[in-house]
Amino acid sequence: MKPDTALLPKRNPFYYPDFTKDLHHELELVVRIARLGKNISEKYAHEYYNEVGLGIDFTARDLQQECKEKGLPWEIAKSFEHSAPLSERFVPIQELDLDTTSFELLKNGVAVQSGHVKDMIFSIDKLIAYVSQFMTLKIGDLLFTGTPAGVGPVQIGDHLEGFLNGEKLLDLKIK
Repeated sequence: MKPDTALLPKRNPFYYPDFTKDLHHELELVVRIARLGKNISEKYAHEYYNEVGLGIDFTARDLQQECKEKGLPWEIAKSFEHSAPLSERFVPIQELDLDTTSFELLKNGVAVQSGHVKDMIFSIDKLIAYVSQFMTLKIGDLLFTGTPAGVGPVQIGDHLEGFLNGEKLLDLKIK
């Protein structure tokens, strides 16, 4: 879970936080909730979203490990301010075939993460059904769906580019 302050305002630069020396990127498909819902059945979950985009789930690994070792919750390692940059736009579901949708992250021009919706451990509909058991999903909520292999560290000066079906939707420089 991330508070709204975790969102990086569009066109704002991302600054490497001073409380970590081990920041990692995790590219994820992000689903925008379009209807209010609680205890949503998996068979109806597709009616609760109409757009997908991309997001980076930044994680301060050193802070995460420190919290884990102390038996503390580690949300602060993932939910800090601006830890969730989003794509410039979200793509309407009607424009996609989710069975063939792919997403990719380039770091400094080299592909480091690549995923396909069909390869996700849990489908978008299953995720919506599960999460809605515990909390009401509201219009505009964003559901980060998980990350493919290739998670890794970033440094000041790195350039991250996210693609959905080959279209660049996210462009981020680490300052």
